Amino acid sequence: MSTMTEAVSLAGRLLVATPALTDPNFDRAVVLLLDHDEEGTLGVVLNRPTPVDVESVLEPWAELAGVPAVVFQGGPVALDSALALAVVPGDQPIEELLGWRRVHGAIGLVDLEAPPELLASELGSLRVFAGYAGWGPGQLEDELLEGAWYVVESEPGDVSVPDPARLWRSVLRRQRGELAMVATYPDDPSMN
Repeated sequence: MSTMTEAVSLAGRLLVATPALTDPNFDRAVVLLLDHDEEGTLGVVLNRPTPVDVESVLEPWAELAGVPAVVFQGGPVALDSALALAVVPGDQPIEELLGWRRVHGAIGLVDLEAPPELLASELGSLRVFAGYAGWGPGQLEDELLEGAWYVVESEPGDVSVPDPARLWRSVLRRQRGELAMVATYPDDPSMN
């Protein structure tokens, strides 16, 4: 028997920046966690659209990109690399879908090296991210203890929300109790 308790993986959950989080990279950020284990944590910021059209950087995938069809800044790390998320709608078993790897529920990572036509009939909207957010071992846990993030359940629609500027408030609003109240927190508390 193992005496060590395994840490619960937060992969597939959302990190929602609290008003106390002062890092400008994550102001009002909503981060989908893609990987979380003893080696660290990796996620993408879902609500940072850039002015760059998907068509201008990944033309073959542009037709599958959701609205807005722009590249999103997934985080401050490796801004020259791209990754893509897509939702596979429906109830069919999708474990064997070539070019797509499940992250959580219907949300998965898309292999941008695969031919888009392989996935075109299966995918809901696709979202492309430049860069990602990363935390070393224990770093995210420290930030959680400091009150920098709320951890909440994700919904498939969070990945492809058409109005990313409203995502922070809408994710908080759908929570219960005090968390829903945080959605009304002013952008600049000194203006209150």
